[in-house]
Amino acid sequence: MSNRIKLVLCWHMHQPYYREGLDGDFRLPWVYLHTMKDYSDMAMHLERHPDMSVVVNFAPVLLEQIDDYRIQLSDYLKHGQPMRDPLLNFLAGVHPIPEDTEIRRELIRACRRAHGEHMINPYPVFVDLLEMVTSSYPTGEPEIDLDRLPYLDAQYFLDLLTWFHLAWLGHSLKQTDTARYLISKGRYFTHQDRQSLIELIHSCHDELLPRYRNLSERGQIELSMTPYAHPIIPLLNSFDNMDCAQPDAPKPAHKAYPAGHERSDWHMRKGMEVFSKYFGTRPNGIWFSEGGISNDAIDLLVKYDLNWTASGEGVWHNSCTLSECDSDEIRSKSALFTPFQMEGTQCCLYFRDDGLSDLVGFEYKNWDPDDAVSNFTSHLVNIADSFGDKAEEHVVTVILDGENAWEYYPDNAWHFLDKLYSALSDHPRIEATVFNAAPSSAKIRSMKKLCPGSWVYGSFSTWIGDPEKNRAWDLLIEAKQAFDDVMASDSIDEASRSRAARQLAICEGSDWFWWFGDYNPSESVRDFDYLFRHQLEQLYLILDKPVPDTLLTPVSTGGDYAESAGTMRRSQI
Repeated sequence: MSNRIKLVLCWHMHQPYYREGLDGDFRLPWVYLHTMKDYSDMAMHLERHPDMSVVVNFAPVLLEQIDDYRIQLSDYLKHGQPMRDPLLNFLAGVHPIPEDTEIRRELIRACRRAHGEHMINPYPVFVDLLEMVTSSYPTGEPEIDLDRLPYLDAQYFLDLLTWFHLAWLGHSLKQTDTARYLISKGRYFTHQDRQSLIELIHSCHDELLPRYRNLSERGQIELSMTPYAHPIIPLLNSFDNMDCAQPDAPKPAHKAYPAGHERSDWHMRKGMEVFSKYFGTRPNGIWFSEGGISNDAIDLLVKYDLNWTASGEGVWHNSCTLSECDSDEIRSKSALFTPFQMEGTQCCLYFRDDGLSDLVGFEYKNWDPDDAVSNFTSHLVNIADSFGDKAEEHVVTVILDGENAWEYYPDNAWHFLDKLYSALSDHPRIEATVFNAAPSSAKIRSMKKLCPGSWVYGSFSTWIGDPEKNRAWDLLIEAKQAFDDVMASDSIDEASRSRAARQLAICEGSDWFWWFGDYNPSESVRDFDYLFRHQLEQLYLILDKPVPDTLLTPVSTGGDYAESAGTMRRSQI
């Protein structure tokens, strides 16, 4: 089949660093929960559809945490060693169910953190367990009734924990004999029942990264990465990278992030090291964190001999306008569907079709899977038709999270993705390919000027430019100044220097800044605010510096509601 338009589907797999410091407990369980629900299902879809090609992008800090859980689960199963995750320890019986009412309330709250319609309501026993401890208040919102908690026995909590983990299993893991048996049993789970569930969770972690490596080595997928701890590279490099898309936004009190270019380079080197450790090779391209690009970020592609990166449609629009591209091509978006190169470089820049990406991320969850797939492919065919006999010279790019959208679909989007991959594997007008292969027949255009920004709104406003986000930057900069002072002295040994550099990297991650603001739910903001300040505190302790009192005050308290619980954001306002 010839003259097919190229489609690159890129799934971005990312979770921030959830341990309290380098060696503490996991504050939040999202790494292992998304591993057994989403990362495993996404691998299974590809294994079921060997003719389907996609790009899978991993944040290196996520790779390390998946492997960390693999090791902890193995050490528990082999030697009975406690894990560093409180929920897993309660599930395993390593830690007894507490008598303290407040801890019991927090445990129940943790087990309610699943999408009600698709992850809780399908299981009547899970619903019953949660309803046993809730009362309806005048607002109509179910609240945990503290008066009931002391009367509950340990078995109640063990059953609740078991159901929480069963609900978080991906569709493929729910088809295993272990999961089927536990779901059918329903209540009064024994220690052996819970051990079998932990063994299933362990096998998922043990096999996951080798599965993706195998998919890459057989040429079906392209694996790529973000810089190590998912920082916004353009902002580390210079706050002036805000100016093109946010000319009037206030900046942090400090003028710049100290030695930001050196830190950007550190994240690139460390990311390459971690990526190579797990996949046995180096990536051909990278998705800069949040699609955040700038001219100085592109320089890193050149330095590390990388072939491609990608960003959002807003960056494309702003850059094309700045470069005085043909106004008709901007208005019709026809120029969106081609790789670009900055003048003087050989690295290809791809730009995400925000509309198609948001259909998958936010809209198709409410559609019949057949209708959704038909609609998606029809959009692609219409784009191909608009280019006539030159369709094969063009590339449509769809990029979104590989984990956060699926809980809002029935059955973890199993039916939608299965039908989508079936339709795209042998479509007469669409060629599913990967970024590194797309330029072989694509027409590459030159971009004169780049307007720095990200995939969200084409700017960096999600991470900088309002009082709370700017205050967080100032706290980080003050910690970086302390780091630089110590690194310039002989006050700590080499091992501590290495730990400090890694701890600083965790503090530089983008997620802390993402969550600050009154448009995110207060419960999530509370967790990320605590972790951000705790990570900074840990950095000061490694540096043997006094922890400043400014870290005692929360940066943000959040608001009430956000679409998709705040984990995803539509591309345009």
